[in-house]
Amino acid sequence: MNHAAPARFLATDEAASTSFFQPTDWLFPVPKRGRSARLLHQQLPLPHPGLRMSVIIPAKDEVANLPATLAALAAQVDLHNRPLPAGSFEVIVLANNCTDHTAALVREQARQLPHLVLHVAELRLPAAKAHVGRARRLLMDEACARLELLGRRYGIIASTDADTRVAPTWLAAIEAEIGAGADAVGGRISTEMRGQALQPLRRIQTADAAYHLLCARLEGLLDPSSVDPWPRHHQHFGASLALTARAYRRVGGLPEVRFLEDEALCQALRRHDLSLRHSPAVQVLTSARRQGRVEVGLSWQLREWLHMSRQQREPQVENPVQLARRWQLRRQLRACWRNKPGADMGALITRLGLPATLVQQQLRRAATFGLLWDWALATSPALAVASVPLSRALLLLPRLIQTHLLAEGRVTMA
Repeated sequence: MNHAAPARFLATDEAASTSFFQPTDWLFPVPKRGRSARLLHQQLPLPHPGLRMSVIIPAKDEVANLPATLAALAAQVDLHNRPLPAGSFEVIVLANNCTDHTAALVREQARQLPHLVLHVAELRLPAAKAHVGRARRLLMDEACARLELLGRRYGIIASTDADTRVAPTWLAAIEAEIGAGADAVGGRISTEMRGQALQPLRRIQTADAAYHLLCARLEGLLDPSSVDPWPRHHQHFGASLALTARAYRRVGGLPEVRFLEDEALCQALRRHDLSLRHSPAVQVLTSARRQGRVEVGLSWQLREWLHMSRQQREPQVENPVQLARRWQLRRQLRACWRNKPGADMGALITRLGLPATLVQQQLRRAATFGLLWDWALATSPALAVASVPLSRALLLLPRLIQTHLLAEGRVTMA
């Protein structure tokens, strides 16, 4: 596969296979706990009365990485560099299907870091469910229930990984974004790469990041979001992904898929018109290991890039010109769905290349814009996007951005 980041940025059957519910403002029923969920719940104490944020970490054979991960969480401060209030956040580690002493290590860390509210549970999941999607789902369900037990529907469920070190203000920055109106927050994930042997990999990753950041800039110009404005980034993955208990319950929880469960959750958020902020202030550093714990994830992507660099093949990415057209059409479609004054239905129907009656029928039926946009992506040939070489895309994007800035009068020609 030649995409620069095919598993993380393009749709997959696995990530898209989740069901969704029609949104309402009522409290959603709490699903009944299965056997694994009950066993997890029974191993945890009651939440601290002051709990506002529950951090979850799925861990399988992570003795080598967890000490640094937990030390970073123990060092959390607010935006004024003051320690967070005692009991305001907790960390729950699920040691699932481990062959090492991960759980024992976490218990030892809890003794060494007495100011950190740290819990660990051990489970052996059945082979068919022994994957990160199931483990993260169990943890997020439990975190949500703990926040709801305290009446905190806007309490925060924050996911990270066992090989990831969060910044000192990670939780404070997440809380600030939620307080500003976001339903969910994706953090900026940097990868730790050292050594001459990884230079080719570092070059591809840097180019890939530049492509996605430029795409984010262009998207912000063509279809701006008040909740996710520029500056922003492009990542919303398990190493740094947070959302409110209310948003989590509203989408029916984390989709239980073998991989790309984070992407599937964000797709569900979009279908429900819940806002996702890609905050540059929320930052983590993750390992560059190429033998990971999931079938498709960052470690898989790094292996793919390294293999491509050795074969002197260039990654393929989505064509920015066609992406620009897609984002412009999305903005037009949203304006028509909202019945905004001046919205040109005729021009939209022409550009979508679909029968007028079909488009109008979907506009009337769609309970959320996210559902309508999913339908449009699946139906309109005008929204299809082809691939181009990464180097070609990096030449096109600055020109497209400059063109649209000029069109809006934000820059002048020298």
